[in-house]
Amino acid sequence: MSLCELTDIKKTYKIGEDNVEVLKGISLKIEKGEFVAIMGTSGSGKTTLMNLLGCLDVPTSGSYKLSGTEVSSLPDDELSRIRNEHIGFIFQSFHLLPYATVLENVLLPTLYLEHHQDGLKARALHLLELVGLQDRAKFKPSQLSGGQQQRVAIARALMNDPELLLADEPTGQLDSRTASEIIKTLSDMNSKGTTVVLITHDENIASNAKRIVKISDGLLV
Repeated sequence: MSLCELTDIKKTYKIGEDNVEVLKGISLKIEKGEFVAIMGTSGSGKTTLMNLLGCLDVPTSGSYKLSGTEVSSLPDDELSRIRNEHIGFIFQSFHLLPYATVLENVLLPTLYLEHHQDGLKARALHLLELVGLQDRAKFKPSQLSGGQQQRVAIARALMNDPELLLADEPTGQLDSRTASEIIKTLSDMNSKGTTVVLITHDENIASNAKRIVKISDGLLV
């Protein structure tokens, strides 16, 4: 069974009086344990596709099954639960809370979980060790480099042990050496069994994935 199965997905936005069709019939399967890059230029529809994969948005028409469950017509609260329990997000702009410590930022996805807090803290520290930041747990984001902040974001994305890790232009604000380190971290996570979907416009970054899917004008090419 595929982890993600999209069938004839279309997405239309109403902008003023106009209907703008961003996705025009996308069919795509992503298997468990894959490392897939979705590649396209600005305006190609790749971010809209990521938002649908991550249950941040729903399609206008078509079917999206995540682990065999049809999610395209679920209510918002159910989509929120699925995001929190099954999906990890890494964004280009990190989205760290500036007033919270590194450890507190990593623990953020667990605020709504009823697990034992001691176990969660131990897991967060373990993830910081995995991304090489165990000695920065009490730092604030402003005390870290861009690459270190992105590694905190990766640890946070992994906190709930997601089936699917979505990375939207995760190296966009980083220099090439740091970008390579971030991609290696994602590859390491993938080698441990996490399904990784990387959204990028950069061919060099995309080449690190095991499969490249190209999107142009709302269609896969």
